[in-house]
Amino acid sequence: MKSIARFIESTNLSPTLTGKDVDALVAEAKALEVLGVCVPPFWVKRAAREIAEDDLQLVTVVGFPLGYQMTETKIEEARLAIRDGANELDIVWSISAFKDGMPWPKIELAKLSKVAHDEEVLLKVIIEVAYLSSQEIEMACRICADAGVDFVKTSTGFAKGGEVTPDHIAALRGCLPSNVGIKASGGIRTKEQALNLITAGADRIGTSSARAIITD
Repeated sequence: MKSIARFIESTNLSPTLTGKDVDALVAEAKALEVLGVCVPPFWVKRAAREIAEDDLQLVTVVGFPLGYQMTETKIEEARLAIRDGANELDIVWSISAFKDGMPWPKIELAKLSKVAHDEEVLLKVIIEVAYLSSQEIEMACRICADAGVDFVKTSTGFAKGGEVTPDHIAALRGCLPSNVGIKASGGIRTKEQALNLITAGADRIGTSSARAIITD
């Protein structure tokens, strides 16, 4: 297996995040040699400046954390994030529209896939497994795959009961085609958790505990 650090997106989406926190996140990510960092859209430009030419993916969120913004708003968020230097987008899909049985989530994700892929940016979709039944998870995976997304992500980390488990990852892997990756997120704090999720099929680990996981 490749180094666990190369699975990790070191994340800080705290509502009280400061510029100094962004700088510290990027500096630590470089030192730990993780795959990338994930910051709020407001701080993408600063993170991009701090990353400079280093081998570090810059991830941000769109429609965060509830996903019920208008599609036009998400598209503009995505475009601005790409403009500012993001090369991966973690988009919260419209859980509300999905629960209503509307076809709109697939249409929205297809539009966002085009925006991202036209700029050679990866698109990850947060489906928020804590809100979904097993049947809904399967339906969500099918919608995401059909819409051309690159990854399905488990959680924003803000949902009650949103801690990801190996069973969640195994369920996603059983539903998704091999060309769609899985990002595990939500309550991942230890190396043991991370390794169990990777073994279950996770391709990425989103965590605010990168140092603890890598140095455990």
